[in-house]
Amino acid sequence: MIFSIVRTGWMALRRDRGALALSFVLPIAFFSIFAVIFGGQKQSTPKISVIVADEDHSSVSARLLKGLQAESSLNVLLTPLAKKNQPVPYTAATAEAAVREGVAPVALVVPKGFGEHPINIGDTSEGQQLRLLKDSSDPVAPQMLNGLLQKVAMTSLTDLMAEQGMKYWDSEAGGFTAQQKERMEAGLRDLRDYRARQERGEAKTSAENDAGLIRVQARDVVGANKQSPLISFYAAAIGVMFLLFTSSGAAGSLLDEAENGTLDRVLSSQVDMTTLLLGKLTYSTLLAFSQLTLMFVWAWSVFHVDLWSHIPGFLVMGLSTALAVGAFGLMMASFCRTRAQLGAVSTLLILLMSSIGGSMFPRYLMPEAVQKAGLLTLNAWAIDGFTKVFWRDEPLVHLAPQVGVLLAAALILFLLARRLARRWEFA
Repeated sequence: MIFSIVRTGWMALRRDRGALALSFVLPIAFFSIFAVIFGGQKQSTPKISVIVADEDHSSVSARLLKGLQAESSLNVLLTPLAKKNQPVPYTAATAEAAVREGVAPVALVVPKGFGEHPINIGDTSEGQQLRLLKDSSDPVAPQMLNGLLQKVAMTSLTDLMAEQGMKYWDSEAGGFTAQQKERMEAGLRDLRDYRARQERGEAKTSAENDAGLIRVQARDVVGANKQSPLISFYAAAIGVMFLLFTSSGAAGSLLDEAENGTLDRVLSSQVDMTTLLLGKLTYSTLLAFSQLTLMFVWAWSVFHVDLWSHIPGFLVMGLSTALAVGAFGLMMASFCRTRAQLGAVSTLLILLMSSIGGSMFPRYLMPEAVQKAGLLTLNAWAIDGFTKVFWRDEPLVHLAPQVGVLLAAALILFLLARRLARRWEFA
Protein backbone atom coordinates (compact mmCIF):
# COMPACT_ATOMS: atom_id res chain seq x y z
CA MET A 1 0.00 0.00 0.00
CA ILE A 2 2.79 2.44 0.92
CA PHE A 3 4.62 1.56 -2.28
CA SER A 4 1.48 2.26 -4.31
CA ILE A 5 1.10 5.71 -2.70
CA VAL A 6 4.74 6.52 -3.41
CA ARG A 7 4.36 5.32 -7.01
CA THR A 8 1.23 7.45 -7.50
CA GLY A 9 2.96 10.57 -6.18
CA TRP A 10 6.01 9.97 -8.35
CA MET A 11 3.89 9.46 -11.48
CA ALA A 12 2.01 12.70 -10.80
CA LEU A 13 5.30 14.58 -10.44
CA ARG A 14 6.76 12.93 -13.53
CA ARG A 15 3.79 14.00 -15.67
CA ASP A 16 4.67 17.65 -14.84
CA ARG A 17 8.13 17.71 -16.37
CA GLY A 18 8.74 21.36 -15.46
CA ALA A 19 8.01 20.77 -11.78
CA LEU A 20 10.06 17.56 -11.87
CA ALA A 21 13.13 19.30 -13.26
CA LEU A 22 12.85 22.29 -10.91
CA SER A 23 12.48 20.02 -7.90
CA PHE A 24 16.10 19.03 -8.44
CA VAL A 25 17.41 22.20 -10.08
CA LEU A 26 16.21 24.50 -7.28
CA PRO A 27 18.47 23.27 -4.47
CA ILE A 28 21.52 23.14 -6.75
CA ALA A 29 20.86 26.63 -8.12
CA PHE A 30 20.30 28.13 -4.67
CA PHE A 31 23.46 26.49 -3.34
CA SER A 32 25.42 27.86 -6.29
CA ILE A 33 24.17 31.40 -5.60
CA PHE A 34 25.44 31.39 -2.05
CA ALA A 35 28.66 29.63 -3.06
CA VAL A 36 29.41 32.52 -5.45
CA ILE A 37 28.52 35.20 -2.87
CA PHE A 38 30.25 33.74 0.17
CA GLY A 39 32.85 31.44 -1.34
CA GLY A 40 34.63 34.19 -3.24
CA GLN A 41 35.17 36.25 -0.10
CA LYS A 42 37.91 33.95 1.12
CA GLN A 43 40.06 34.89 -1.83
CA SER A 44 39.37 38.61 -1.92
CA THR A 45 37.96 41.36 0.27
CA PRO A 46 35.17 43.47 -1.23
CA LYS A 47 36.46 46.82 -2.43
CA ILE A 48 35.40 49.75 -0.27
CA SER A 49 35.00 53.24 -1.67
CA VAL A 50 36.51 55.95 0.54
CA ILE A 51 36.39 59.69 -0.08
CA VAL A 52 39.57 61.55 0.88
CA ALA A 53 39.75 65.31 1.46
CA ASP A 54 43.38 66.46 1.77
CA GLU A 55 43.39 69.86 3.50
CA ASP A 56 47.04 69.62 4.47
CA HIS A 57 48.61 69.38 0.99
CA SER A 58 51.98 68.40 2.45
CA SER A 59 54.49 65.82 1.30
CA VAL A 60 53.51 63.68 4.27
CA SER A 61 49.81 63.71 3.40
CA ALA A 62 50.71 62.95 -0.22
CA ARG A 63 52.68 59.89 0.92
CA LEU A 64 49.75 58.78 3.08
CA LEU A 65 47.29 59.11 0.18
CA LYS A 66 49.66 57.31 -2.16
CA GLY A 67 49.82 54.43 0.33
CA LEU A 68 46.02 54.28 0.56
CA GLN A 69 45.68 54.30 -3.22
CA ALA A 70 48.08 51.36 -3.41
CA GLU A 71 45.75 49.23 -1.27
CA SER A 72 43.85 46.85 -3.53
CA SER A 73 40.83 46.69 -1.21
CA LEU A 74 40.23 50.46 -1.34
CA ASN A 75 38.75 52.63 -4.06
CA VAL A 76 40.06 56.09 -3.14
CA LEU A 77 37.95 59.00 -4.41
CA LEU A 78 39.82 62.30 -4.36
CA THR A 79 37.52 64.34 -6.58
CA PRO A 80 33.78 64.38 -7.29
CA LEU A 81 32.36 64.96 -10.74
CA ALA A 82 31.37 68.62 -10.99
CA LYS A 83 28.47 69.84 -13.09
CA LYS A 84 30.82 71.01 -15.83
CA ASN A 85 32.69 67.71 -15.81
CA GLN A 86 35.68 69.40 -14.21
CA PRO A 87 37.01 67.40 -11.25
CA VAL A 88 37.59 69.47 -8.13
CA PRO A 89 39.19 68.12 -4.93
CA TYR A 90 36.96 67.10 -2.09
CA THR A 91 36.83 69.37 0.94
CA ALA A 92 35.69 68.45 4.45
CA ALA A 93 32.23 69.88 3.73
CA THR A 94 31.75 68.22 0.34
CA ALA A 95 33.12 64.92 1.67
CA GLU A 96 30.57 64.91 4.50
CA ALA A 97 27.77 65.78 2.09
CA ALA A 98 28.83 62.93 -0.20
CA VAL A 99 28.68 60.42 2.67
CA ARG A 100 25.20 61.68 3.56
CA GLU A 101 24.11 61.16 -0.05
CA GLY A 102 25.48 57.61 -0.11
CA VAL A 103 28.31 58.23 -2.60
CA ALA A 104 30.65 56.29 -0.28
CA PRO A 105 30.21 54.73 3.17
CA VAL A 106 33.20 56.55 4.67
CA ALA A 107 35.28 59.68 4.14
CA LEU A 108 38.73 60.62 5.45
CA VAL A 109 39.65 64.25 6.11
CA VAL A 110 43.38 65.06 6.43
CA PRO A 111 43.47 68.31 8.46
CA LYS A 112 45.85 71.19 7.94
CA GLY A 113 49.03 70.66 9.95
CA PHE A 114 48.92 66.87 9.74
CA GLY A 115 52.34 66.79 8.05
CA GLU A 116 53.97 68.49 11.03
CA HIS A 117 52.85 65.88 13.61
CA PRO A 118 51.52 62.83 11.78
CA ILE A 119 52.62 60.09 14.18
CA ASN A 120 50.92 59.46 17.52
CA ILE A 121 53.78 58.52 19.87
CA GLY A 122 54.06 59.62 23.46
CA ASP A 123 52.35 62.98 23.95
CA THR A 124 49.05 62.41 22.16
CA SER A 125 48.35 66.13 22.08
CA GLU A 126 50.98 66.54 19.34
CA GLY A 127 49.68 64.10 16.76
CA GLN A 128 47.15 65.66 14.40
CA GLN A 129 43.88 63.75 14.27
CA LEU A 130 42.52 62.49 11.00
CA ARG A 131 38.73 62.83 10.82
CA LEU A 132 36.80 59.78 9.71
CA LEU A 133 33.21 60.50 8.62
CA LYS A 134 31.09 57.38 8.38
CA ASP A 135 27.67 56.05 7.53
CA SER A 136 26.80 53.77 10.43
CA SER A 137 24.68 51.52 8.18
CA ASP A 138 28.00 50.05 6.98
CA PRO A 139 30.01 49.00 10.06
CA VAL A 140 32.68 47.23 8.03
CA ALA A 141 34.10 50.13 5.99
CA PRO A 142 35.25 52.37 8.91
CA GLN A 143 36.96 49.51 10.73
CA MET A 144 38.69 48.34 7.59
CA LEU A 145 39.86 51.86 6.70
CA ASN A 146 41.18 52.47 10.22
CA GLY A 147 43.21 49.28 10.10
CA LEU A 148 44.62 50.11 6.68
CA LEU A 149 45.58 53.60 7.88
CA GLN A 150 47.76 52.07 10.58
CA LYS A 151 49.29 49.71 8.01
CA VAL A 152 50.06 52.60 5.68
CA ALA A 153 51.66 54.49 8.59
CA MET A 154 54.08 51.61 9.02
CA THR A 155 54.85 51.17 5.34
CA SER A 156 54.74 54.75 4.04
CA LEU A 157 55.76 56.88 7.05
CA THR A 158 58.44 54.65 8.56
CA ASP A 159 61.12 57.35 8.84
CA LEU A 160 58.71 59.82 10.44
CA MET A 161 57.62 57.19 12.93
CA ALA A 162 61.24 56.47 13.92
CA GLU A 163 62.11 60.16 14.17
CA GLN A 164 59.05 60.91 16.34
CA GLY A 165 59.86 57.96 18.59
CA MET A 166 63.44 59.16 19.06
CA LYS A 167 62.28 62.65 20.01
CA TYR A 168 59.86 61.24 22.57
CA TRP A 169 62.46 58.94 24.10
CA ASP A 170 65.06 61.70 24.19
CA SER A 171 62.73 64.04 26.08
CA GLU A 172 61.12 61.50 28.42
CA ALA A 173 64.04 59.18 29.23
CA GLY A 174 66.68 61.78 30.07
CA GLY A 175 68.38 62.07 26.71
CA PHE A 176 70.85 60.00 24.65
CA THR A 177 74.59 59.92 24.72
CA ALA A 178 76.50 61.43 21.82
CA GLN A 179 77.33 57.96 20.49
CA GLN A 180 73.68 56.87 20.70
CA LYS A 181 72.53 59.98 18.87
CA GLU A 182 75.11 59.37 16.15
CA ARG A 183 73.91 55.80 15.63
CA MET A 184 70.28 56.86 15.55
CA GLU A 185 70.98 59.62 13.07
CA ALA A 186 72.72 57.07 10.87
CA GLY A 187 69.67 54.81 11.14
CA LEU A 188 67.39 57.69 10.17
CA ARG A 189 69.56 58.45 7.16
CA ASP A 190 69.25 54.82 6.11
CA LEU A 191 65.46 55.01 6.48
CA ARG A 192 65.29 58.21 4.41
CA ASP A 193 67.50 56.65 1.77
CA TYR A 194 65.26 53.56 1.72
CA ARG A 195 62.21 55.81 1.35
CA ALA A 196 63.81 57.64 -1.58
CA ARG A 197 64.67 54.36 -3.30
CA GLN A 198 61.16 53.10 -2.62
CA GLU A 199 59.59 56.13 -4.29
CA ARG A 200 61.86 55.57 -7.31
CA GLY A 201 60.65 51.98 -7.48
CA GLU A 202 64.01 50.52 -6.44
CA ALA A 203 62.78 49.03 -3.14
CA LYS A 204 59.65 47.12 -2.20
CA THR A 205 57.31 48.05 0.63
CA SER A 206 57.30 45.69 3.59
CA ALA A 207 54.08 44.10 4.77
CA GLU A 208 54.40 45.08 8.44
CA ASN A 209 51.29 46.13 10.31
CA ASP A 210 50.53 47.81 13.62
CA ALA A 211 47.79 49.89 15.24
CA GLY A 212 47.48 53.28 16.86
CA LEU A 213 50.28 55.12 15.04
CA ILE A 214 47.88 57.63 13.47
CA ARG A 215 45.17 59.26 15.55
CA VAL A 216 41.73 58.94 13.98
CA GLN A 217 38.59 60.63 15.25
CA ALA A 218 35.48 58.87 13.90
CA ARG A 219 32.08 60.50 13.68
CA ASP A 220 28.74 59.22 12.40
CA VAL A 221 27.25 61.60 9.85
CA VAL A 222 24.33 59.32 8.92
CA GLY A 223 22.16 57.46 11.42
CA ALA A 224 23.79 58.85 14.57
CA ASN A 225 20.55 60.04 16.22
CA LYS A 226 18.16 57.31 15.05
CA GLN A 227 16.52 54.73 17.27
CA SER A 228 16.92 51.17 15.99
CA PRO A 229 18.08 52.50 12.62
CA LEU A 230 18.76 49.16 10.94
CA ILE A 231 15.29 47.81 11.70
CA SER A 232 13.81 49.87 8.84
CA PHE A 233 16.39 48.36 6.49
CA TYR A 234 15.49 44.81 7.49
CA ALA A 235 11.76 45.59 7.33
CA ALA A 236 12.20 46.64 3.71
CA ALA A 237 14.62 43.84 2.81
CA ILE A 238 12.58 41.00 4.29
CA GLY A 239 9.29 42.66 3.35
CA VAL A 240 10.08 42.82 -0.36
CA MET A 241 11.10 39.17 -0.44
CA PHE A 242 7.87 37.98 1.18
CA LEU A 243 5.77 40.30 -0.98
CA LEU A 244 7.20 38.55 -4.02
CA PHE A 245 6.10 35.19 -2.61
CA THR A 246 2.66 36.56 -1.72
CA SER A 247 2.09 38.12 -5.14
CA SER A 248 3.12 34.95 -6.95
CA GLY A 249 0.74 32.93 -4.82
CA ALA A 250 -2.13 35.37 -5.31
CA ALA A 251 -1.61 35.48 -9.07
CA GLY A 252 -1.72 31.69 -9.12
CA SER A 253 -5.50 31.98 -8.98
CA LEU A 254 -5.28 32.42 -12.77
CA LEU A 255 -4.01 28.87 -13.07
CA ASP A 256 -6.73 27.58 -10.74
CA GLU A 257 -9.42 29.35 -12.75
CA ALA A 258 -8.01 28.02 -16.00
CA GLU A 259 -7.95 24.49 -14.64
CA ASN A 260 -11.51 24.41 -13.25
CA GLY A 261 -13.05 26.25 -16.22
CA THR A 262 -13.91 29.46 -14.40
CA LEU A 263 -11.57 31.46 -16.62
CA ASP A 264 -13.44 30.42 -19.78
CA ARG A 265 -16.75 31.53 -18.30
CA VAL A 266 -15.29 34.90 -17.22
CA LEU A 267 -13.78 35.55 -20.66
CA SER A 268 -17.05 34.62 -22.38
CA SER A 269 -18.74 37.48 -20.53
CA GLN A 270 -18.04 41.19 -21.04
CA VAL A 271 -14.67 40.95 -19.25
CA ASP A 272 -11.67 40.71 -21.57
CA MET A 273 -8.22 39.45 -20.63
CA THR A 274 -6.70 42.92 -20.22
CA THR A 275 -9.41 43.97 -17.79
CA LEU A 276 -9.09 40.72 -15.89
CA LEU A 277 -5.32 41.10 -15.53
CA LEU A 278 -5.66 44.75 -14.47
CA GLY A 279 -8.15 43.69 -11.81
CA LYS A 280 -5.84 41.00 -10.48
CA LEU A 281 -2.90 43.42 -10.58
CA THR A 282 -4.91 45.91 -8.52
CA TYR A 283 -5.79 43.23 -6.00
CA SER A 284 -2.18 42.00 -5.72
CA THR A 285 -0.91 45.58 -5.35
CA LEU A 286 -3.36 46.40 -2.56
CA LEU A 287 -2.62 43.10 -0.81
CA ALA A 288 1.15 43.66 -0.99
CA PHE A 289 0.89 47.27 0.18
CA SER A 290 -1.32 46.22 3.10
CA GLN A 291 1.22 43.61 4.17
CA LEU A 292 4.08 46.11 3.88
CA THR A 293 2.13 48.66 5.90
CA LEU A 294 1.43 46.11 8.61
CA MET A 295 5.11 45.20 8.77
CA PHE A 296 6.24 48.81 9.20
CA VAL A 297 3.50 49.58 11.75
CA TRP A 298 4.67 46.58 13.72
CA ALA A 299 8.26 47.82 13.42
CA TRP A 300 7.12 51.22 14.72
CA SER A 301 5.12 49.86 17.66
CA VAL A 302 7.60 47.20 18.79
CA PHE A 303 11.02 48.30 17.51
CA HIS A 304 10.48 52.10 17.54
CA VAL A 305 11.08 52.70 13.84
CA ASP A 306 10.36 56.35 13.02
CA LEU A 307 7.47 55.72 10.61
CA TRP A 308 5.15 58.73 10.93
CA SER A 309 7.69 61.40 10.02
CA HIS A 310 8.45 59.42 6.82
CA ILE A 311 4.87 58.76 5.68
CA PRO A 312 5.17 60.53 2.26
CA GLY A 313 8.29 58.59 1.34
CA PHE A 314 6.83 55.35 2.66
CA LEU A 315 3.67 55.78 0.58
CA VAL A 316 5.64 56.48 -2.60
CA MET A 317 8.07 53.59 -2.15
CA GLY A 318 5.43 51.23 -0.73
CA LEU A 319 3.00 51.67 -3.62
CA SER A 320 5.76 51.50 -6.25
CA THR A 321 7.16 48.32 -4.72
CA ALA A 322 3.72 46.72 -4.35
CA LEU A 323 2.87 47.47 -7.99
CA ALA A 324 6.14 45.99 -9.23
CA VAL A 325 5.84 42.77 -7.20
CA GLY A 326 2.17 42.43 -8.23
CA ALA A 327 3.16 42.61 -11.90
CA PHE A 328 5.93 40.09 -11.25
CA GLY A 329 3.38 37.64 -9.80
CA LEU A 330 1.10 38.03 -12.83
CA MET A 331 3.96 37.45 -15.23
CA MET A 332 4.99 34.28 -13.38
CA ALA A 333 1.43 32.92 -13.33
CA SER A 334 1.02 33.63 -17.06
CA PHE A 335 4.32 31.96 -17.86
CA CYS A 336 3.77 28.73 -15.91
CA ARG A 337 1.42 25.95 -16.93
CA THR A 338 0.53 24.50 -13.52
CA ARG A 339 0.51 25.46 -9.86
CA ALA A 340 3.42 23.09 -9.25
CA GLN A 341 5.49 24.83 -11.92
CA LEU A 342 4.57 28.23 -10.50
CA GLY A 343 5.69 27.20 -7.03
CA ALA A 344 9.04 25.86 -8.22
CA VAL A 345 9.89 28.56 -10.77
CA SER A 346 8.79 31.49 -8.61
CA THR A 347 10.66 30.13 -5.60
CA LEU A 348 13.84 29.82 -7.64
CA LEU A 349 13.59 33.34 -9.07
CA ILE A 350 12.53 34.99 -5.81
CA LEU A 351 15.35 33.40 -3.83
CA LEU A 352 17.79 34.34 -6.58
CA MET A 353 16.63 37.97 -6.62
CA SER A 354 16.55 38.15 -2.83
CA SER A 355 20.03 36.73 -2.39
CA ILE A 356 21.80 39.03 -4.86
CA GLY A 357 19.41 41.97 -4.37
CA GLY A 358 20.20 42.48 -0.69
CA SER A 359 17.21 40.91 1.08
CA MET A 360 19.31 38.15 2.63
CA PHE A 361 22.77 39.70 2.77
CA PRO A 362 23.89 43.37 2.50
CA ARG A 363 24.98 44.14 -1.04
CA TYR A 364 27.98 46.22 0.02
CA LEU A 365 29.61 43.06 1.42
CA MET A 366 29.18 41.14 -1.83
CA PRO A 367 31.75 40.90 -4.63
CA GLU A 368 31.56 43.82 -7.04
CA ALA A 369 30.20 41.72 -9.89
CA VAL A 370 27.37 40.41 -7.68
CA GLN A 371 26.57 43.96 -6.54
CA LYS A 372 26.11 45.01 -10.16
CA ALA A 373 24.01 41.93 -10.90
CA GLY A 374 21.80 42.88 -7.96
CA LEU A 375 20.66 45.98 -9.84
CA LEU A 376 18.70 43.66 -12.12
CA THR A 377 16.38 42.76 -9.23
CA LEU A 378 13.33 44.49 -7.77
CA ASN A 379 14.75 43.92 -4.29
CA ALA A 380 17.81 46.13 -4.78
CA TRP A 381 15.86 49.15 -6.07
CA ALA A 382 13.16 48.83 -3.40
CA ILE A 383 15.71 48.52 -0.58
CA ASP A 384 17.71 51.49 -1.90
CA GLY A 385 14.55 53.58 -1.99
CA PHE A 386 13.48 52.68 1.55
CA THR A 387 17.04 53.36 2.73
CA LYS A 388 16.85 56.86 1.29
CA VAL A 389 13.55 57.44 3.10
CA PHE A 390 14.21 55.98 6.53
CA TRP A 391 17.99 56.14 6.81
CA ARG A 392 19.14 59.19 4.91
CA ASP A 393 15.98 61.33 5.30
CA GLU A 394 16.23 62.37 1.65
CA PRO A 395 13.44 64.36 -0.04
CA LEU A 396 10.92 62.68 -2.34
CA VAL A 397 12.61 64.00 -5.47
CA HIS A 398 15.67 61.86 -4.69
CA LEU A 399 13.50 58.74 -5.00
CA ALA A 400 13.05 59.32 -8.73
CA PRO A 401 15.61 56.67 -9.87
CA GLN A 402 14.19 53.93 -7.63
CA VAL A 403 10.54 54.77 -8.32
CA GLY A 404 11.23 55.10 -12.04
CA VAL A 405 12.86 51.67 -12.26
CA LEU A 406 10.10 49.99 -10.22
CA LEU A 407 7.31 51.54 -12.30
CA ALA A 408 9.09 50.69 -15.55
CA ALA A 409 9.57 47.11 -14.33
CA ALA A 410 5.86 46.91 -13.42
CA LEU A 411 4.85 48.06 -16.91
CA ILE A 412 7.20 45.64 -18.69
CA LEU A 413 6.18 42.70 -16.51
CA PHE A 414 2.47 43.45 -17.01
CA LEU A 415 2.92 43.63 -20.80
CA LEU A 416 4.75 40.30 -20.70
CA ALA A 417 1.92 38.80 -18.63
CA ARG A 418 -0.64 40.10 -21.14
CA ARG A 419 1.31 38.61 -24.02
CA LEU A 420 1.71 35.23 -22.32
CA ALA A 421 -1.96 35.15 -21.29
CA ARG A 422 -3.06 35.06 -24.92
CA ARG A 423 -2.93 31.25 -24.77
CA TRP A 424 -6.09 31.29 -22.63
CA GLU A 425 -7.94 33.45 -25.14
CA PHE A 426 -7.33 31.03 -28.00
CA ALA A 427 -7.51 27.79 -26.05
